[in-house]
Amino acid sequence: MTARPIPDSVTRLADTVLYEGLLLYPYRASSQKNHVRWQFGVLMPPAYAASDPSERSSCQAEFLIECPPDREPGAHVRVVLRFLQVRSRVVEEYDAALGGFRPVPSLEVGADLLTTWDEALDREIEVSAPLPSLLGDGLAEPVHYAGAERIERVAAAGDGAGRGARVRRREHPLAACLRVRAERLDTPFGVHRLQLRVDNLGPVDEQVATRDAALGRALIAAHLVVGLDGATALSSQDPPEWARPMVAGCTSLGLWPVLTGPEGRGEVVLATPIVLEDYPRLAPESPADLFDATEIDEILTLRTMVLTDEEKREARATDVRAAGLLDHVETLPGDLLERLHGAVRSLRPVEPVEQAAPSPGEGIDPPKTPWWDPGADASVSPGTDSLLIAGTQVSRGSRVRMRPGSRRADAQDLFLAGRVAVVEAVLFDVDGQVHLAVTPEDDPAADLNARHGRFLYFSPDEVEPLEVGA
Repeated sequence: MTARPIPDSVTRLADTVLYEGLLLYPYRASSQKNHVRWQFGVLMPPAYAASDPSERSSCQAEFLIECPPDREPGAHVRVVLRFLQVRSRVVEEYDAALGGFRPVPSLEVGADLLTTWDEALDREIEVSAPLPSLLGDGLAEPVHYAGAERIERVAAAGDGAGRGARVRRREHPLAACLRVRAERLDTPFGVHRLQLRVDNLGPVDEQVATRDAALGRALIAAHLVVGLDGATALSSQDPPEWARPMVAGCTSLGLWPVLTGPEGRGEVVLATPIVLEDYPRLAPESPADLFDATEIDEILTLRTMVLTDEEKREARATDVRAAGLLDHVETLPGDLLERLHGAVRSLRPVEPVEQAAPSPGEGIDPPKTPWWDPGADASVSPGTDSLLIAGTQVSRGSRVRMRPGSRRADAQDLFLAGRVAVVEAVLFDVDGQVHLAVTPEDDPAADLNARHGRFLYFSPDEVEPLEVGA
């Protein structure tokens, strides 16, 4: 038995992680923001990581898989390591005074524009093994790419021989190791801890002075896709109650394992350097990758549409993926553009409100309080309403301990976990859901935020009431 293939929907999702920040609007090499790239999932050579504590040379993901003993012999694990490798592209112009070529930022060659730029090569390493073979030391898969340099001569104006200009492409040698091992835990549920680790192996003795130089020897946007057959992955974010102590014993460094694939099956895990929730999905309204998932597709699309012809020409010369993006935007049908404006994800029935017919010539006065204001509903009072949580009445002034993350994965919430906050209001939204507005007890800007009505908001199951005096 072999592990089933990774679904295409998961691959498309992983591609979004792979190309996040590859190039940013306005997609030109001359843009200042494109001078600081490669921020996610960067595994530097060990020598550089040792000199800069903000960098790392390895990453690791640990999560639990459930596999009953009778199914263990036939269970299979497929692991795919995906990353980008930097390839420099340098445009060089012949300098007669020097008697050789010198690098230039860009160069006009007839009707074409050549631009110096760091390209990205897609890399993918796949290993597949029976689960029993991963017990103990597991397996170690070497990752090796030899360095290469290629020179392409191009014809400059008035130089049919092509001596006047050339493009030099170079990638450095790259060595890494993908390690996969499983550990059978002492539990009647047939649970294993699966550990995946990626190490950049060198060269350890080669010092590089700058981050840009080190990036040429790094794994960029490194992430892992794990497919299971005969076993089921457990959520690392919201595990079953019985598995929580074992999940707490898992250590992930630089990777965030989330369940993907068909929802509820636990067949695929995506270990990504970007914090995601379980079963993340790409919005069907987003037909193309704009390389910046933190932005709104509609805004980026419209801004790309209004680039000048010269700006578009430079973007096309910067990267082949930028050229593809411009082609997409320029030919985007009107109905697809309208879909970017918004979508209705769910509908619920609304009871009609009966109103007395107005007298002839008499209009209906609009409500004095807008529908979204708590004052529109006399049955709610955020300042005095209370809520029963774990047997304790919680209202304005109550002290709670913040336990975020039970239903979502927000990176900012991780800094709040375990801290004490004061409840400012109990709020009901238009869908009938309850929310608590809170202020961290140790927030030095609490008074300022309160004057502006700026609070943190949590669901009742994301806070733990504290006893008076605790």
